[in-house]
Amino acid sequence: MAANWCSQALNELMEALASIEHERWAHWQSYVHSKAIRQPDGSLLLPPELVEKWERQIATKYADLTEREKESDREQVNKYLPLIAQKLGGAKE
Repeated sequence: MAANWCSQALNELMEALASIEHERWAHWQSYVHSKAIRQPDGSLLLPPELVEKWERQIATKYADLTEREKESDREQVNKYLPLIAQKLGGAKE
């Protein structure tokens, strides 16, 4: 019975986290699209300075990011953390 409860709890947590992840992804995509130039064929052209910035960030380990970049990542974790803490019996939202 406990294993079944644990499995159900994990499945519920997975779905809740997946919902947050989708919201995060949709927000990011909206941001990227807002920075792009829509072409006549519907494709998007990203400014080279943003491509350069994002490629640098992709290639950089978290520990080596600027404090501002780290704070941006922390803001994203803060969308997940309250739910995880709640499910683990810790602090409530």
